[in-house]
Amino acid sequence: MTFPAHRPRRLRRSELIRRMVRETRLTTDGFIYPMFVCPGEKVRTEVSSMPGIHQQSADQIVEECREVESLGIPAIILFGLPTKKDERGSEASAATGTVQRAIAGIRKANLKLLVITDVCLCEYTSHGHCGVVEHGAILNDPTLELLAEEALSHARAGADIVAPSDMMDGRVAAIRRKLDDHGFADVAILAYAAKYCSGFYGPFRDAAQSAPQFGDRRSYQMDPANAREALKEVALDLEEGADMVMVKPALPYLDIIRAVRERFDVPVAAYNVSGEYAMVKAAARNGWIDEQRVTLEILTAIQRAGAGMILTYHAKDVARWLKTC
Repeated sequence: MTFPAHRPRRLRRSELIRRMVRETRLTTDGFIYPMFVCPGEKVRTEVSSMPGIHQQSADQIVEECREVESLGIPAIILFGLPTKKDERGSEASAATGTVQRAIAGIRKANLKLLVITDVCLCEYTSHGHCGVVEHGAILNDPTLELLAEEALSHARAGADIVAPSDMMDGRVAAIRRKLDDHGFADVAILAYAAKYCSGFYGPFRDAAQSAPQFGDRRSYQMDPANAREALKEVALDLEEGADMVMVKPALPYLDIIRAVRERFDVPVAAYNVSGEYAMVKAAARNGWIDEQRVTLEILTAIQRAGAGMILTYHAKDVARWLKTC
């Protein structure tokens, strides 16, 4: 029977009913808060294109992590800015690097947070690319050892999870082998498996000071038009030893998140990236949208698509809002 016997509006008529039958329930349990570590002490500089997000020295990172912990957010991901850059991104794997010092500070503070680290070279190289460059070409295989050494340095500093974001072929296997060979078999790998060459990364490049000095990243990040290729990339990373996989960005690629969730029985993350965040903040500041309502709708959509974990700059705001809902 159809109308009038079937009336879906019956289950929408009050907030209590809507809450009871809600299919997707957004919580902070899967939130990962991105943070940018810079050199120095007592440094806290807001990123102009990302209101509320800062470049911070390790001591300030620890203080914000106390706030993150108090809000019930279980994890952070660290991106590092070096004191100096060179052709091979040497500071990425330095024991005294910014990320390594931030991890040590968080561990010393005994904070109950999962510490994830981004593993890439673009923030550390003078040319801004994610791999070794020779004669204008980004070389895949010579990059793998550098990424593996960077991941190992993060593990030695106390990272729980390393997250390679470079999109070099074979980097998960190289990192897994390096970690296992040095006694870090328990350190997990969250692979940026389907990372697209997106226009939504602009504000991040301000925050991480990682814009390429020539060309672009189309030769290693994925073509936005491709979906089946994403499934191949995920399959390869899992075969190489990834424990979890990520789709980046999130909003323009909800179909990819859904396809990965349906195909693979592993934890799936999505990165609600800087451009997505900045657009919401800009529109809200102009009074064009309701920031809280739109943000919750976006993150619910990402979770509904299949992401069990969401990397988002909105994490602290959403944690506060959910406490009052």
